[in-house]
Amino acid sequence: MRATATLPAADNALLDDSSISNNGPTAGHRRLAPSFPIMSQQSNNQENSTSLKGNSKDGSNGGTSTSTSSLTNAGPSSDGQFWNSTQRLAKKYRTEVAASASSVLSTMSTFPLDSVKTRMQTYKYAGFVDCVKQTYHTERLRGFFRGVTAPMLSITAVRTVSFSIYQRSKYAYSDWVKRHFGFDVMSHVASHGSLPNFWTVATFGAAGATAGSCITLIACPFELTKLSAQVSVLMADKKNCLKPGSHAIAASYQNKGTLKTMGNIVKHRGLGGLYTGFGLHLTRDTLGTAMYFITYESSKQLLTTFGGAGTHNNPFAVLIAGGMCGIVSWALIYPVDSAKSIYQRNSLMYSKGEKVEPVKIRFFQRNMYRGLGVSMARSCAVNAVFFSSFEFLKKRIKAMEDH
Repeated sequence: MRATATLPAADNALLDDSSISNNGPTAGHRRLAPSFPIMSQQSNNQENSTSLKGNSKDGSNGGTSTSTSSLTNAGPSSDGQFWNSTQRLAKKYRTEVAASASSVLSTMSTFPLDSVKTRMQTYKYAGFVDCVKQTYHTERLRGFFRGVTAPMLSITAVRTVSFSIYQRSKYAYSDWVKRHFGFDVMSHVASHGSLPNFWTVATFGAAGATAGSCITLIACPFELTKLSAQVSVLMADKKNCLKPGSHAIAASYQNKGTLKTMGNIVKHRGLGGLYTGFGLHLTRDTLGTAMYFITYESSKQLLTTFGGAGTHNNPFAVLIAGGMCGIVSWALIYPVDSAKSIYQRNSLMYSKGEKVEPVKIRFFQRNMYRGLGVSMARSCAVNAVFFSSFEFLKKRIKAMEDH
């Protein structure tokens, strides 16, 4: 009786089923089961184990077969999930991804022109050709790429952050205009045959100014480092020193990499020295970035209206709009950039606490426009390459199919 009480009901049912399936004497099994419950369970376990082994050998859904199958399928499934996640992230942040890749390409391809521009701003040359000849004679090809690491890092970061801030600001200001004045800027720009007006120019300008003012915090230390590397050889020349005691400081910047140059600036001018000329830099970037995006967006809108269907997606139209925004923005803010470059160069020859004479911004004064032609050509090339690559990559990323 005790043995019968310890046998689960499920085992009773199992035994009854097995006795039927084996066509054995039902009564005999029923008599033996209560008397030997443990043996019956062991026998059933062995049968189940044998059944599973048999299924595995037969290639059915046995334990070993299922485990091997799941392991085999885990690899491709995991790879597929990773690829899908990467695609989703790339699509979500396609503006940032396209801006980063395009910045590297455009910066490397046009950096020699930037180097010549900076030299012509800060020192006197007979002209563009004279600057190129003297630079090559004294520093060879390396002189044209001196300091390229800093802008490679800074411009990539600056453009990525700038375009991200601009995109968000553009839609935020567009929504604000729509709520308060009832004019939908983005719908107007997208509509066929539309032209730039006050609201579109104001929205793009405000968004550009917001982006420009924010990126100055990132760009200023890197741009100062780049300038130091570009003119370090010229600063080390005693005839270019502003005062007798400044030669030792000026010479200490020669032939140093990006991080060592930053360390040298901190050594002579403290941590705040990395933001030397910040006010001029902020003015330049706020005004310049506002004009930059006004010109680019308005040019694309005009090309769409007057160029016929499909012009907006035409690579040639993107080249024109990109080149135009660089030329117009630099023409506006070039004297500010010249004043910034001269002030930063002068500051590198002074130690912390020493007074550096401020440099005034003088519009329409010839010496403030030295190197403007080179700068405009460089900016046109940079932005033509950048926007062509940017629009291409952004569209390709957006067109990627989810699997």
